[in-house]
Amino acid sequence: MSLKGKKVAVMAENLYDDRELWYPLIRLREEEAEVHVVAPAKGGTYKSKNGLEVTADTAAAEANPAEFDAVIIPGGYSPDLMRRTPAMVGFVRGAFQQGKVVAAICHAGWMLVSAGVLKGKTITSFYSIKDDVVAAGAEWVDREVVRDGNLITSRNPNDLPAFCRTIIAALAEK
Repeated sequence: MSLKGKKVAVMAENLYDDRELWYPLIRLREEEAEVHVVAPAKGGTYKSKNGLEVTADTAAAEANPAEFDAVIIPGGYSPDLMRRTPAMVGFVRGAFQQGKVVAAICHAGWMLVSAGVLKGKTITSFYSIKDDVVAAGAEWVDREVVRDGNLITSRNPNDLPAFCRTIIAALAEK
């Protein structure tokens, strides 16, 4: 299935989980999507929990959700850092409000909490943030992937194959 013509933002901040950033980024490029790394600073280098580096193509403050078809938020400890940057939170909120595919894995549910997009949604995440997402108004379930409208969530790196299949299917529908 080709995603040629689709533009996807993969968000980055320090302490991201290597697999949760790189697996979707590479998988979507394999499907011919145009993938951009969006982070606090354009050209900034962000290190994973294990020291793997990624360079930002676009600063969140300059990123326009209308120009993207999807936003992918990796987990690790990076979502806690991402949500300290108002432009990162605003980008996620804007993409969600515009009906773009918004995909979050593991601890990335924290960004969804901060963006205020969980009320009335069914999602999954890493189990330790269950209380946070429930307090934000979501119904939490323990499944490898959950799609609720334009929102796609998964629990941990073991769920990456299902997570990416669901993102690809959602993008192919649009």
